Amino acid sequence: MAVIELGVTVLDCPDPRALAAFYAEMLGWRVAADEDDEEWVEVEGPRGRTLAFQQVAEGYRPPSWPGQERPQQLHLDFDVRRADIDEAEAKVIRLGAKLVQPDDGIRNFRVYLDPAGHPFCLCLCER
Repeated sequence: MAVIELGVTVLDCPDPRALAAFYAEMLGWRVAADEDDEEWVEVEGPRGRTLAFQQVAEGYRPPSWPGQERPQQLHLDFDVRRADIDEAEAKVIRLGAKLVQPDDGIRNFRVYLDPAGHPFCLCLCER
């Protein structure tokens, strides 16, 4: 085992339960929430992967895309088979994401904003 291993990836947001539900549904993962903790919610996936969502109670400002007024600082890339990209896009939009940069045929990814305004990409892969 390495001395240092990546643990949890955490996103700030105004409503951790809502954003956890978005990503859990999108990925088919499980929400692991402590009913007494409104400020921290985790979504657990395979092989120990975990996303967590931490509440910013006041003054939350989502990143701006594509500008740098409020830089993204972090974004998530999700691999999707080329044959499934339109289905995946329909799903994330149905769940509340917003398409902000379609695939231009060169870069092979599409950029979206999650319901709290964080950018993420659906990236075409050949798996």
